[in-house]
Amino acid sequence: MIFYRQDFLLHKERGHKPHCIKSSDSTLKNKGDCLCPLTMIVLNFILILKIKILFFFDYFKKYIDGKYHTVYLGRLIQLSCPFCHSTNLKHNGHYTSNVCFITADASHPVIIRLNKQRVLCNDCPKRSMAQSSLVNKYCHISNASKRKVLAALTEDRSMTSIAREHNLSVNTVQRVLESCSSKFYDHFERLPEHLAFDEFKGVGKKLYFICLDGDSHQVVQILRTRFKPEILRYFYKFTPKAQAMVKTVTMDLNCYYPIVARELFPNAQIVIDRFHMVQMLTRSFNSLRVQTMKQFKKQSREYKLLKSTWKLYLMKYDKLNKKTPYYDWHFKDYLTQEHVVLDGLDCSKELENTYWVMQDFMAAIQNKDEKRLFTYFIQNKLSGNKCIRHY
Repeated sequence: MIFYRQDFLLHKERGHKPHCIKSSDSTLKNKGDCLCPLTMIVLNFILILKIKILFFFDYFKKYIDGKYHTVYLGRLIQLSCPFCHSTNLKHNGHYTSNVCFITADASHPVIIRLNKQRVLCNDCPKRSMAQSSLVNKYCHISNASKRKVLAALTEDRSMTSIAREHNLSVNTVQRVLESCSSKFYDHFERLPEHLAFDEFKGVGKKLYFICLDGDSHQVVQILRTRFKPEILRYFYKFTPKAQAMVKTVTMDLNCYYPIVARELFPNAQIVIDRFHMVQMLTRSFNSLRVQTMKQFKKQSREYKLLKSTWKLYLMKYDKLNKKTPYYDWHFKDYLTQEHVVLDGLDCSKELENTYWVMQDFMAAIQNKDEKRLFTYFIQNKLSGNKCIRHY
């Protein structure tokens, strides 16, 4: 049964008479009782969570870590012994825990301060503490909050934004995802046609392996390590027919991901995602820029051109300012962004050639021009260009 009284929740605003609602719920002790809106919220908690031994008796506002938190005071009662199911119990103290609960507005977090009763059974000499489906044992994050986090993880969002929305830490979001990692694919008869391999930083700053469905972006599996033996061990659980279903595998430039994909999925094509291609191009160009820069003295104009304005070289050439000059205190002169970049490229012919190769690659990737991309790849690979030789 559910315990409550009309007066266990008091309206806190002075001089304001709470708006009362007649309730016809069969769980009410007196059907004519009037409930204020806050009481209705609490009853919603009870009805949703289906808790038979939890009741709330008060609430207040508390300023915690720069935010006002609404703290609900609840009491959890043990009605019977979980071992022998006897009702002959003796009160043996209580334990208070602060449970983070879901809220529609992240700027107004909700905390349930739960007073859990400890009891001693008179029939069997065993001690126990009241538990509920609101929160798991030894946990301070409600199950409703965990389900909401898991729903958010299926969207194309970062863990940082999810943690901020639910007033949790990033590590907590990672632990929620890790606790459910074994529940993603519990059958091994089929696989999505398009897979995506990647890694992310998990608990303890370790890199975890994650496999996604390339179409729906749903998580296929998360492994505690990103190394080849563990990946092979997992995917070998799938039948040969399931492995043959995979048509493409998208990945970064990890050296053993292509080896894993070829061994596991004989019919799949390997796709390198655009982000990592551009990342490798810019890193290669930056490495050459630094090498060229170190050939000049620090006080020279060439050194300053390649040092202070390095971000301009990584921009797309079409987006550089070519008309409006600005005063650069390094050079004591009015220059456009285009002027600065072209003067810097004049310091080295190799640097200039590499810059235009990088720009052509970025334009081809943006326009999805496969023919142009392939042509530049073959030509510059044969010529030994530093931007391409790593592919």
